[in-house]
Amino acid sequence: MSTGGIATGHAISPDSGVHWADEGAWKVAEGIYRIPLPLPMDALKAINVYVIEGDSGLTLIDGGWAIPEARELLDASLRTIGSGFGDIKQFLVTHVHRDHYTMASVLGKEFGADVSLGIGEQPALDLLQNAADLTESPFAAVLRTAGAQEVADQWGAGNNGELPDLSHWGMPSRWLEGDLSIAVGSRSIDAVHTPGHTPGHYVFADRAEGVMFSGDHVLPTITPSIGFTVPPADQPLAQFMASLAKVRGLPDLRVLPAHGPVAPSTHQRADELLAHHEDRLNQCLSSLRGRSGATSLEVARDLGWTRHEHAFDSLDVFSQGMAAMETKAHLEVLVARGQATADDHIDGVVFTIAS
Repeated sequence: MSTGGIATGHAISPDSGVHWADEGAWKVAEGIYRIPLPLPMDALKAINVYVIEGDSGLTLIDGGWAIPEARELLDASLRTIGSGFGDIKQFLVTHVHRDHYTMASVLGKEFGADVSLGIGEQPALDLLQNAADLTESPFAAVLRTAGAQEVADQWGAGNNGELPDLSHWGMPSRWLEGDLSIAVGSRSIDAVHTPGHTPGHYVFADRAEGVMFSGDHVLPTITPSIGFTVPPADQPLAQFMASLAKVRGLPDLRVLPAHGPVAPSTHQRADELLAHHEDRLNQCLSSLRGRSGATSLEVARDLGWTRHEHAFDSLDVFSQGMAAMETKAHLEVLVARGQATADDHIDGVVFTIAS
C-alpha cells in the first residue's frame, strides 16, 4: 500500500542519481554501498542490500533473494568495489522474508559468514523446517479467520503442493534479542527490535554516520504489509505502530530502506506512516458503522488499495489475501482500543462497532 510521495516505481535515489533499482554499487556514505538486487515476479522490482566495509572484511545488511540472477549481480557489484563473497564476514538480516534472508543463509553457509537474525523469527523458520508435515498453506487458516475462504482456496491451489527449498532457510548462526550494539569494524551499530512487519524485525542504526538501515520497517514510498506472517502474530499493527514510535524516539537519521530510494528523515517518514494507519483505522471504523457485523474481507471491500485507491475486486488474488489480512490487523486494533468487538463465526471473525 502506497502512502504519499513519489511512486516507488519511478523514484530516483539521491546516492545514484538514477532509478533506485538500477544496477550498481552506489556509495551512500564513507565505506557504505547500496546494491539493488532483482526480485522475481515482484512489483517492487528490487531489494537494496547494503555493504559496510571494515578492516576485517564486509558486513552486509540483508542478503537478497537466493535466485541465480541476484547472486550473479551481487558478485559482480562487489567486484566493482574490489571485494568478493569471500570477504563477507557477517550478515545482519532485518527479517526472515525470503527477499532478505535466503541469500544470506546460502552464502553464509557456503563461505562461513555469520548470519544474525531476530529471535522473533524462530517460529517462522521452525514452521518452514517442518513444511513437509503441512497439509495446506499456513496462510489458509489466517485467511479463513478474515472471512476470505475463496481466496484461501485459490492460494492453496496456486501452490501446487510445492515445498520451499529448505537449503535456503537454514538457522542463523546468531539470534538477536532485545536492543543491542554490534561492532562492525570501527563502527558501533545499534540493533533495534522493531516488530510489526514481522515479529523479529530489526533496524540497524549507525548514529555516528547518521543513517538507519531500515529494512521493511520504514520505507520511503510505501508501507509494509501487516499481518502477512505465520505463525500469526498478536496485534501486528499495534506492534508496528509502537515500533514506529520507538524509531521516532531515536535521533533523526537518513533512511537506507530495503525497497525504494534513500530518504532524508526517519522522523518525517515515521510520522507519515503513523498518520496513514490512523486514517486507515478511521476508514475501517466507518465501514463498521451501520452494519450488524462484518468480516475483515467485507471491510476490505469498502477500502481503496494502493496509492491509486484501486477497488478490492480489481486486485489479483494474492493482493486480495494480503488486503484481507491487513484489514484484520486494523480491526484488531479497534478491538484493543474498545471501539469494536470481535466474535468467532463459521465464516470468520465478525467485527462489530462497540456500543
